[in-house]
Amino acid sequence: MAATFLATSAYPAATALVEQPRPFGYVVGDVMTQRVLLEIDGRELVPAGVPKAQRVNLWLERRPARIESLPDGRRWLAIDYQVINAPQSLTTVNLPAFDLQGAADGATLKIAAWPISVNALTSDGSSELRPDRPAPAIATAPIRRQIAIWSSAFLLVLAAWLGWLAWRNWRAAAAQPFAHALHEMRHLDGTAPEAWRALHHAFDRTAGRVVHTATLAALFERVPQLQSLRPEIEQFFAQSTALFFGGGLPADRMSARALCAQLRRIERRIER
Repeated sequence: MAATFLATSAYPAATALVEQPRPFGYVVGDVMTQRVLLEIDGRELVPAGVPKAQRVNLWLERRPARIESLPDGRRWLAIDYQVINAPQSLTTVNLPAFDLQGAADGATLKIAAWPISVNALTSDGSSELRPDRPAPAIATAPIRRQIAIWSSAFLLVLAAWLGWLAWRNWRAAAAQPFAHALHEMRHLDGTAPEAWRALHHAFDRTAGRVVHTATLAALFERVPQLQSLRPEIEQFFAQSTALFFGGGLPADRMSARALCAQLRRIERRIER
């Protein structure tokens, strides 16, 4: 992208409009163009001569100048420069200064030197890359507002889900037999008589009647999902008879709380 700069003539006082090439990002072989508006105080300048095509310094060669006429009627002197040497590291070189003298009245435009940076073909990575133009700024306020809105919505949904989950568990503990029994056993040993009574009450509520060894078939008919734990349930009722009507629990006694936890998992699947 060309940048526009002003240069001042020595005699008579006048200004020249100069379109300079970008000042950075060149390597050997690159060509850049400098353009000078051929006007002094709004009057067209017909130059008596133009800079010659030649090597101008160690780094640059000037190509033949040309005059370009644009649709608006203005005429520009265009001069191309080519980089002919590659420095070993990033180097600043100058497009040379020169004068343009009018053929009619001797008015002079003085074109100042213009610095550019030339880099080696293989950079060591120490040079700083710059864009042709600054990146456009993005308004972040709407983005932050959307983030806040959606974050709040997510937190509300999460809180509602956690509240529903807590309410569901509380309702299950209050209404579902094995959940209620497991809640009662939370501070009891699995072999304590109170734990066994709590599990008996859960079986009675599940079957809708008093359950004992002789009526287990009615329990499995009402809740067939319990068939997977039939051996454990039958063992519980056999050991319960020994606990409450016999000589106490045997040495290989089972844990009422562990069995209740298994029954609660089946009960939860039935709820779904």
